[in-house]
Amino acid sequence: MLNLHLKMRNKPNYDRLMQALDVLRDCKICPHECGVDRFTENLGFCKSRADFNISSICIHHGEEPSISGSNGICNVFFTNCNMQCKYCQNYQISENKKDRKRESLALSEVLKQICTILDQGINILGFVSPGHFIPQMKVIVEALNTMGYHPVVVYNSNAYDKVEEIIKLEGIVNVYLPDLKYADEPLGRRISGIKNYPQIAYDAIREMYRQTGSALHIDGSGYAEHGLIIRHLVLPGYLQNSKDVLHWIANELSLNVTISLMSQYYPTPRVCKDHELGRLLNVKEYNQLVDYFYDLGLHKGWIQSMDSHENYRPDFDSFEHPFD
Repeated sequence: MLNLHLKMRNKPNYDRLMQALDVLRDCKICPHECGVDRFTENLGFCKSRADFNISSICIHHGEEPSISGSNGICNVFFTNCNMQCKYCQNYQISENKKDRKRESLALSEVLKQICTILDQGINILGFVSPGHFIPQMKVIVEALNTMGYHPVVVYNSNAYDKVEEIIKLEGIVNVYLPDLKYADEPLGRRISGIKNYPQIAYDAIREMYRQTGSALHIDGSGYAEHGLIIRHLVLPGYLQNSKDVLHWIANELSLNVTISLMSQYYPTPRVCKDHELGRLLNVKEYNQLVDYFYDLGLHKGWIQSMDSHENYRPDFDSFEHPFD
């Protein structure tokens, strides 16, 4: 099922690469701990198999300034997700579907596409929604290292990660980019279909912080090379949840953590009739949260303009490049 026969300067140890995927025969890599064999048709919560389900590998300019830099980041967008947020802006690829043959790539093709971008002088590689594809991510990074490529690796997740798996990423991931969504556990259950989100995310982010500390290290070209950036997408109508997220960061982690406070929410067709989620974030809500950010003593990171929702609308169905 997996094509590992590559023409390269240094040949990877194929047996060892394959062994990294054996954990998917009893998959417990994310908090759902489904225990299914992803090499079979008996699939778990994420409906993902053991192959490389990737919807897009592209240069992306829409991340935070120190992630996209001046030339962009090479982003690998995995399909499906271990959360099912009803408002997800990447819903075209994050909705859990059993049959995603169109997005199943051979490892050789994955590496070819990544290397084509890295060879353009971009030395930063992001994995988007990787929590249910951590073994595949490790295989990709190890194969690239064997081929002589050592990009800065960015782990761009929803923070619904097992702390045990984050511990194993030390030395592999350079920059953690989690989106801390909820401090309100019932809210996570109601609109994302998962249990115990806050405690799971808090534990995972604490481990990310242990590995990186609070300083975000930037290279001479303006790119992050090591550290932690915590994102938070502000949802309309749920201002208290956002305040509680910031309060936890300030009081339980550090006032020096870099935070990306995102106003880019827009209602997708799936939530357009929802009482709260069916509208845009308003200026008053966002400004209140920005004021609260500073009142807490937080001081590092980015805020967005209120028209940002017009600029972050990927189309993974209509375009070869989803952000064109």
